[in-house]
Formats: sequence, structure tokens, C-alpha cells
Amino acid sequence: MKWKQQIHGMKAYQPGKPMEEVKKMFGLDEVIKLASNENPFGSSPKVKAFLQQDETNHAIYPDGYAQNLRTAVANHLGVKETELIFGNGSDDLIAIITRALLYPGVNTVMADPSFSQYWHNAEIEGAEVRKIPCVDGRHDLDAMLAAIDENTSVVWVCSPNNPTGTIVTDVELQNFLKQVPSDVLVVLDEAYIEYVNDPAHEPTLKYFREYENVILLRTFSKAYGLASFRVGYGIAQEQVIAKLDPVRAPFNNTILSQQAAIVALGDQDYIAKCREANEKGKQQYVAWCEKHGLHYYPSQTNFVLFEVKADSNVVFEEMMKRGFIIRSGAALGAPSYIRVTIGTEEQNAKFLTLLEEVTPKYNLFFFLK
Repeated sequence: MKWKQQIHGMKAYQPGKPMEEVKKMFGLDEVIKLASNENPFGSSPKVKAFLQQDETNHAIYPDGYAQNLRTAVANHLGVKETELIFGNGSDDLIAIITRALLYPGVNTVMADPSFSQYWHNAEIEGAEVRKIPCVDGRHDLDAMLAAIDENTSVVWVCSPNNPTGTIVTDVELQNFLKQVPSDVLVVLDEAYIEYVNDPAHEPTLKYFREYENVILLRTFSKAYGLASFRVGYGIAQEQVIAKLDPVRAPFNNTILSQQAAIVALGDQDYIAKCREANEKGKQQYVAWCEKHGLHYYPSQTNFVLFEVKADSNVVFEEMMKRGFIIRSGAALGAPSYIRVTIGTEEQNAKFLTLLEEVTPKYNLFFFLK
């Protein structure tokens, strides 16, 4: 086989273990997944009601242009329908962008740690990957600017950043965009935008209007609770969308996923309630970390990356034995940290109680007060 040289030794994305498998492994009656930053409250009750009554004919292909969803999102955001592109999750859009703009001889710039699919897709296309270390969990935009040269094609800005949860402020982003060459696409990945409440983070739609080389990525997988439906979208000027759209696979959003996303988008009261509950849950983790003198990153998302001063893989395994699936920081470029999705109040309390029980038993956090 004449495989691409760059895929030799490359590993596929490794999702966490399914909950049913963990139950069987450890003989558990209940397993709570706090690993993938899904909404612990699920989707809007209106989505659930719609699904129970759905009589769609699934034998026919979906609308490849996602017209009804396109209209709903355009109206919600106040943008043109031709300024939108839809993907099978924002992962799909990342792949579309890399396929369209990255190839041997060009490079792409990103923060580190940040979302792994940026560099993974870039390597598949044979582009040079330039990872710029974060400073205190935040994008070092000055260093990222310094890494841009005449061969740079795409720059990735993940705000809020996964896995640290930190944001790029409005002032920082404005200054950054002014200095990025106009022939370099800036991808502003905003998968967690619905959770942001920091006043330093202003509405970002203005950037794609001001800069032709900016595209915003958003998703229905996080706050909207539709992760299994795989719906993401990009917002950019019409000429950018026109270049990317031919790269998109046909029928990349199912009939059901388009309909569910429309219903979810229409229930902004539910999103507001989830945001409020998320803030309360976040404070449970912040208080616990401060009580025990553990470093944590100030998160503007529905997860917290915090220090355990121990082998995070061991913590991951011990918590899984107790019915909680989380993410080890070792897999995220942050060894000795764990990333935990903010669950319900009860889930958070149970998790932190068990974590506190684990630490003295395994002598992991000798410094716990």
C-alpha cells in the first residue's frame, strides 16, 4: 500500500472507556462520566419531547445544505446564511480547514496544550506543526505571532482553551488579529462559548466581519447537550465559506441531527439555566482546590483542570474503580493534573468526597490539609 508517510506510527483518537464497560470491569452499578465535557443535564426537554414524537422518514438522504438549520442559526446570530458552514461536529470543520489549507511546505501555528485535533489533522496533510507553549495555561499570542512566517497558512486560537479552560481577552485578540498577515486563516475555536461569563471576553462575531481571514467554530455538542448528534458550524465571510464548502462531504449532518439542533437552539432559557448551574458546580471545585492548596486554571468552560501533584494516570484509574470516568492530564500535556467535567451538584460532591478518600489511601497528596 502506498500510505502517506506521515501516518506511519500515528495513533487514532483514543476516547475514554464506555460507561457500560467500566461497570463490567469493576462490578459497579453506577458510573458517572466526567471526561468529555458533555452537558450533565442533557439536552433541552423540548428536544426530548421532539424525539419522542419524531416520525421522520430516515430512508431518505438529509438536506445536504441544512437549509432549515442554516436559517435558524443565521437568525439566532444575526448573520447571513451564506456566512455559515455546517459540519459533523466541529471536528469535521477542523478536518475541512486542514484539508483545504494545509499541505507539505506550509506550516500551522497553535498553542500547547490545546485541542489535539489541530495538530493531528495538520500532520495527516503533511504540514509543519508549530506548537507554542502556553503561559499559565493561556495562549502566548506574542510568541504565536513570532512563529508566523511567509509559509504559515493557519493559526488556531482555542478560546476558551481545551484543556485549560482559559480565554483570550477581547483586547488581546484585537491586538493579535491586527498583526496576523491577511493571507493566514485564524481559526477561533469557540466550542465552549455558551459558558463564558468573563467581562473581558466580548462578543466575537465582530471579528469575522472585520477580518476576512477569521473563521469562528462553534458546536451543539457541549452546552446544548447534543454530542451524539454531531453538529458543528463555522462562521466566516462569504468568500471563505465558498472556498471551504466544496471540501465538505455531502450529507454530513443527518435529518434528525439538524432537526434536534433547531429545537435546542430555540430554547435559550434552558441554556441560561445550564450556565447558572455550571457556575455553581465550578465553585465546588474551586473551593476544594483552594482548601487543599491545589493549583487550578480559571475556567470559562464546563470543566476544570487542576493539580493533583501525583501520577494523574493513577488518579484516573483509582477514580474509575470508584465509578467516575475523568481525563488524566498525562494525555493532555499536563501531567500531575486531571481534567474533570463539571457535573450536577450531587455528582461533584460525590466525586470530590471520593477523591479526598483516595488521596490518603494511596499517599498521593501527602500535603492535603
